[in-house]
Amino acid sequence: MQLNDFMYKHYLHLELKPPLFYNWDIGIRFALGIEWEREHDYPNNPYVLGCYKRAITLFESLHAPAEDIFVVVDVHDFDQGKKLKHQLKNFHPYVKKSLLFQLKHQTLPYIFPEDDAKGTYQTHRFTLKCQTSDFKYAPLLKAICNQDLGLKPSMSHRVYFININRQTIFHIYDDRGCDLLATSLAAISDVYHKHNDWILDYDRPEINKLFQ
Repeated sequence: MQLNDFMYKHYLHLELKPPLFYNWDIGIRFALGIEWEREHDYPNNPYVLGCYKRAITLFESLHAPAEDIFVVVDVHDFDQGKKLKHQLKNFHPYVKKSLLFQLKHQTLPYIFPEDDAKGTYQTHRFTLKCQTSDFKYAPLLKAICNQDLGLKPSMSHRVYFININRQTIFHIYDDRGCDLLATSLAAISDVYHKHNDWILDYDRPEINKLFQ
């Protein structure tokens, strides 16, 4: 099964783009950043370590080592492909080199949101179908959390983890939080109860009502 077939079968009419939580009926929005007064971001401070811990814990709760998943990375191309080859190097630290040959590439239209006069750009969507154990998810999750903190390494592209077996979608939008979607409440009920304290307070009433 390819990504488009999976989305058509299980997430019909859902566009794979933020904010996922507000565009699907079944989902949870978790807060990753912990409460901590900080003046400067530096490696391994309490805020950063808290983000890492929650991101990795949630990921491992949703993706068993032998489960089949899609790793989807959207690379927005604002300069007609001039830097695209360089951007692809971001995959190398996290994926076995042999698996890079299995990457599927799709070009999607992308309209620059602030000013249409700047022209039409493209989004390059790269999809890898593999098992959870096939890639180094912990450093990748940390790099995603680092994107707005000025820390290295960082991953600035949108990354989606789609569990084919559980039919869930997991997306960390930045160090503040992440979205979890499902096709049924049963698929994420255990995560809801186990990590209830991490649910984003702003959306908690809506999420609690869903699971009542």
